[in-house]
Amino acid sequence: MSDTADSANVTIDPAIPPPVATKPPEDALAVARGEAAANRDAYLRAMADLENFRRRTVREKDELRQFAASRVLEDLLPALDNLALGLAAAKAPSADLKTLTGGVEMVLTQLKSALANHGLKEISPAGQAFDPHQHEAISHAPSSEVKAEHVLTVVRTGYSLNGRLLRPASVIVSSGQAK
Repeated sequence: MSDTADSANVTIDPAIPPPVATKPPEDALAVARGEAAANRDAYLRAMADLENFRRRTVREKDELRQFAASRVLEDLLPALDNLALGLAAAKAPSADLKTLTGGVEMVLTQLKSALANHGLKEISPAGQAFDPHQHEAISHAPSSEVKAEHVLTVVRTGYSLNGRLLRPASVIVSSGQAK
């Protein structure tokens, strides 16, 4: 028999993996160092991006805080202008008290409307039941017209902004019939 005939009858066992060509250790070390350098570069870039994002977010938050009131103030400027005109009219020698009072009431209405457009709501609870979450009782007084523990007089109007209490209404609460 010849050598060629023997090699033709050889079967390869599929369970045995084919031999893998190994690289010299110096090449594997160079490849690992290259991968490590690339990973470090990617890490540093990601950290720099994260730091830039954090700084940009802080800057945008500061700008938002600085200019958040600008829309409200823009809506209040016409009322401020009208108040200045009313003051100038009050200083005129021919000033009429009834006309000035009407003008001041119009400016107050304009001011309340501008603030209401931005979520401000008045709390004026005259005649309503006393609510310690919305009202601040400054005293009690007897009354035959108003039931006990109901608001008799509003001393200072309260305000809420978009459902959150800014200032409670200062009220005098009825203690019921005088004894």
